[in-house]
Amino acid sequence: MMTLSSIIVVQTAFIGDAVLTLPMIQRIKNSYPDISIDVITIPRTAEIFQSHPAIRNVIVYDKRHTDRGIRGILSMVRILKSKEYTAALIPHRSFRSALIPAIARIPLRIGFDKSAGAFLMTHVIPYRSDIHEIERNQTLLRDIGIPITGKELPSLYPSTSDKEYITHILTEWGIRSNSPFVAIAPGSVWATKRWPADRYGQLIRMLNGKGVVSVLVGGNEDAALCREIVSRSDMVGTECPSLVTAGRLTLLQSAALLQRARVLVTNDTAPMHLAVAMRTPVIAIFGATVPAFGFSPYGESDKVVETLGLPCRPCSIHGGQRCPIKKFDCMEKISTDRVFNEVLQKL
Repeated sequence: MMTLSSIIVVQTAFIGDAVLTLPMIQRIKNSYPDISIDVITIPRTAEIFQSHPAIRNVIVYDKRHTDRGIRGILSMVRILKSKEYTAALIPHRSFRSALIPAIARIPLRIGFDKSAGAFLMTHVIPYRSDIHEIERNQTLLRDIGIPITGKELPSLYPSTSDKEYITHILTEWGIRSNSPFVAIAPGSVWATKRWPADRYGQLIRMLNGKGVVSVLVGGNEDAALCREIVSRSDMVGTECPSLVTAGRLTLLQSAALLQRARVLVTNDTAPMHLAVAMRTPVIAIFGATVPAFGFSPYGESDKVVETLGLPCRPCSIHGGQRCPIKKFDCMEKISTDRVFNEVLQKL
């Protein structure tokens, strides 16, 4: 094996995928502290990597906007050539992710056999569908002499200012450092991954009955849904109102918020992985998708709530915008009482 001095990791997928790449990076750094590790990623996920102590530099690749097309690809190639990397690890399976390191002539290029650019790799690793994505990514380390032993969780590193900001907004809402609250992340790009809004509303009302505040989290695209859920909960104007932070926080501020929560209730979506990285227990509600795909919460005390025994499930890899058979049994059959009881166990 050649001497590895610097590695570029290519991960230009979504937030959850970025978080699930971190254990692989952490394992490299733990085994070889002197190796320099850089990451190519999209603007939305850059802060996840920029704050991480195992990572030297982050190369932001705005593939949808300023860096789109052949011009953006060649720009990335020039950057990679100037860095003289000895290896590229490519967990992202797009053709473009394989093409850039190949044109840059990085000597060692390791990716999955299911990559659209597998033929551009120097080392092709079988994509195992029977293990978690965290473990799957770490199989890319097989041919560079890094041992894979034990369970490696992702870690995130919110700054002191991130944590202070969360303390500020929680204190404004009357949530003090020793006050228990439940974080709720009800959003998803895919409608069939979302537990119905009225169920979340009922859950908030039941938690309020126990004196527990709910804090709703998510991105800009989730803000309207979060407000709808609060309105359905009938908690507006009460002594124990719900706080909507969706669209108000950065990713690392969201991570700092989740660190303060007693538990996160969420669908199969990115906040689930942020919570795992902050060691907050997760209750993940799975509908159209299944944990067997390898994207379930990875913490020791995490819990998946799902409807078993449905012949229609899973209906697709990512879920969809509507139930193909117009029943939505996978989510409709998950009662509020069932999720509430799981939350009580964590509390």
